[in-house]
Amino acid sequence: MIRLRNVALGLEEPEGLLAEKAERALGCPAEQVRIARRAVDARRKTDVHFVYTLDVSVRDEAAALARCRDASPAPAEDYAPPAAAAIPAERPVVTGFGPAGMFAALALALAGLRPLVLERGEDAASRTAKVERLRREGVLDPESNIQFGEGGAGAFSDGKLATGVKDRRIPWVLRQLVDAGAPVDIITDAKPHIGTDRLPDVCANIRKRIEALGGEVRFSSRLESLETRAGHLTAAVTAAGERIPCSRLILACGHSARDTFEMLCKLIPMEPKPFAMGVRIEHRQADTDRAQYGPFAGHPALPPADYALACQLPGGRRCYTFCMCPGGEIVPAASEPGLVCTNGASPYDRNYVNSNAALLAALSPADFPYPGVLGGVAWQRELERRAYEAAGGGYRAPVQTVGSFLRGGPSRFGRVQPSYAPGVAAIDLHNILPPVIADTVAGALPIFDRKLRGFASPDAVLTGPETRSSSPVRMLRTDTLQSPALAGLYPCGEGAGWAGGIMSAAVDGLRCAEALIASLG
Repeated sequence: MIRLRNVALGLEEPEGLLAEKAERALGCPAEQVRIARRAVDARRKTDVHFVYTLDVSVRDEAAALARCRDASPAPAEDYAPPAAAAIPAERPVVTGFGPAGMFAALALALAGLRPLVLERGEDAASRTAKVERLRREGVLDPESNIQFGEGGAGAFSDGKLATGVKDRRIPWVLRQLVDAGAPVDIITDAKPHIGTDRLPDVCANIRKRIEALGGEVRFSSRLESLETRAGHLTAAVTAAGERIPCSRLILACGHSARDTFEMLCKLIPMEPKPFAMGVRIEHRQADTDRAQYGPFAGHPALPPADYALACQLPGGRRCYTFCMCPGGEIVPAASEPGLVCTNGASPYDRNYVNSNAALLAALSPADFPYPGVLGGVAWQRELERRAYEAAGGGYRAPVQTVGSFLRGGPSRFGRVQPSYAPGVAAIDLHNILPPVIADTVAGALPIFDRKLRGFASPDAVLTGPETRSSSPVRMLRTDTLQSPALAGLYPCGEGAGWAGGIMSAAVDGLRCAEALIASLG
């Protein structure tokens, strides 16, 4: 099988032409043509088109490879979770049922180890009801919200699966998601997504598969403490007081499990790590389409446009966009009483009026105004508390137009209306954000406007704060992926500081499961 790259297809051309284009490029008949990847090429606004990567079967591969510089041998997709050499009576425990914990548990279940999963939040259906109550009524459940529950934080943030990680496990992860009900196009899309409206059901189906394989998922079961003996894990204790004997535990608690961080600080080595904070910026999706697609904006073959922007300011400060949600909305991401933070979400169809993205200042531990391992956590809480109080409580969020943020004066909302629920209050964000963040965002806005026309439009809306882009801590681990101070504990995923996003977290969950299985001999 040959992998053929850079096959262009016009917006009006049918995919049935791909076989003919592949044969022309390779200079020989094709026996089979399969789409491996599909992307939009909008670099030239006068020629927006699709670009395909194809897997092609031909009789004489060597001759075809010699003729075509865009061809190479197709990579083998041969990953499968390992089998266990032994099945101990004691079940391994997984804490957290976000992407890392979910795929760790799936791999353990496929190995016959019947994992026990402890998730502090609720199942997808119950959790969705709690999220909707926060949006409609401003009532927060600290244990079941956008951060905690089946699927983790990613279940309510568009379900974007694009990642910079290159790993042989990724095709396998995508296939499991499709088998659980995700759209089949995530296999081939260059920027795949499932959608906040579909991802909870996908997560529930993966859970049912784990249970069918002998695993167990316990909701409303928060990890309270760990018991140890002579540097080895011996038991996990839940907030309800249940003691669960275990010598192997994959800790996939997520980036917002601050109480878990506080407990672990006394047991295992951790360090503060760089992360980012800022605001979310909101435009009309039609404007984003025009900026990216030019005269082709609105073409029915094109998906809603997205973007990814980054710059380094004079003095070295870095600003970038993250978690861009085409055709979406800004959602409440608080997980503690009296604090406000935001995230973005989109349904699968991405058919809402606005687009939004995090607009973040990169921060290092040297920037943290608070000392210690949890200095970044304390800083997050400070900003979230300021926002809550400034907006008048009720989990409303402070908002400001870009024109007001850059030049002062009142915010005059026009074409772009804030989408955040349960409500907003017009506030000068400079009174909430520390200068290191506010000045970085203000400096980046005109730079990004030159890269993406209209990005700094005066009527674009800033909603803040965005504080949970990644974990502000990293839990150290050895080559066996265990904590160096506690044998049997596998810090995993985004909360442990080893991933950033759904796919990288899922991959890290698989890696930790593989390491646990290998430890069985």
